[in-house]
Amino acid sequence: MASTDLPRFSVRSGVDLIAAVPYLLGFHPTDSVVVVGMSGPRVTFAARADLADLAGSTAAARHLAAVVAQQPTDRATVLGYGSASRVTPAVDAVRQALAEVGIAVLDALRVTDGRYWSYLCPEPECCPPDGTAYDSSTSQVAAAAVLAGQVALPDRAALVAQVASVEGEERAQLRRAAQRAGQRFADLVTRAPGAERSGDRSGDRPSDRSGGRSVRAAGSITIRAAQRRHRRGERLDDDEVAWLSLLLTDQTVRDLAWERTDGREADIALWADLLRRAEPELIAAPGSLLAFAAWRAGEGALAAVALERVLALHPDYSLALLVDDLLRRGVPPTRLAGWPAIALPGVVHPRPRRGGRGAR
Repeated sequence: MASTDLPRFSVRSGVDLIAAVPYLLGFHPTDSVVVVGMSGPRVTFAARADLADLAGSTAAARHLAAVVAQQPTDRATVLGYGSASRVTPAVDAVRQALAEVGIAVLDALRVTDGRYWSYLCPEPECCPPDGTAYDSSTSQVAAAAVLAGQVALPDRAALVAQVASVEGEERAQLRRAAQRAGQRFADLVTRAPGAERSGDRSGDRPSDRSGGRSVRAAGSITIRAAQRRHRRGERLDDDEVAWLSLLLTDQTVRDLAWERTDGREADIALWADLLRRAEPELIAAPGSLLAFAAWRAGEGALAAVALERVLALHPDYSLALLVDDLLRRGVPPTRLAGWPAIALPGVVHPRPRRGGRGAR
């Protein structure tokens, strides 16, 4: 699910809307129901659900409608992608659920194999029984989206691949870098003032002992340097990836990174790169930070696939669960206007940074 900040364009027909959907989601949907929300003439939100999740589930349709109702939306169009036998009951359920929450449905379409059908148009002259052929590549909407730099991947699997772990020789090199980072981390904690006296016999994390100050200082320096590198269009080397991913296992360091993360493209690029290259046991923080940055940017689909990877390995990681809850409830990113000067009320309260940059 994603809010959208696409360039303004006019949706004059079903073809225009079908052409817009892949750019709203970031990929071409299949076996899905998509709800495109509008406020007046402007598209404000797009939400997608798998047909399999909607099959025979009134609760799933109502959840989707509740998410849409939280957005700045007063009308919507429902599009189902797939065969009639699977799409029709799912679209009917979503239409009913939207009506229950007071969202007017402008149209409901089934899109299959280059043709579309309207469930609300009874006139065979404009909506023939065999469907209407379309070519979305000829739509001005698609041209405007491409011109604005919007990307539509071929399918959701291509999006998942963007957050998948690197493998092969690159993974072997990163594993060696992780071993070097582990020794460096141990040396950092051991050399910290008072470390020999305090030790770690109690089982406290380094951040709870004198070594924690050294870890936090190193974390702050490393996060700032990494963000500067990515904002210059550069990429971290293997040792930098291994060192940052290890420092982020300290919750205080993770929160420092969180405070400095919003929806900038450079932040998304940094955390996506770290997620792909970090060792599997260390992906929780970078994956959650990527999901948060993607959610802030309105890229809900990217946030969702990042969280899927994190929660598969780290199902209890608190920041991942928090962002997952934001996505599932359809909380608009505008609810965090002013981040990082404010935090989520009643949940977590990262310290505001001086001279910080507000939300876009």
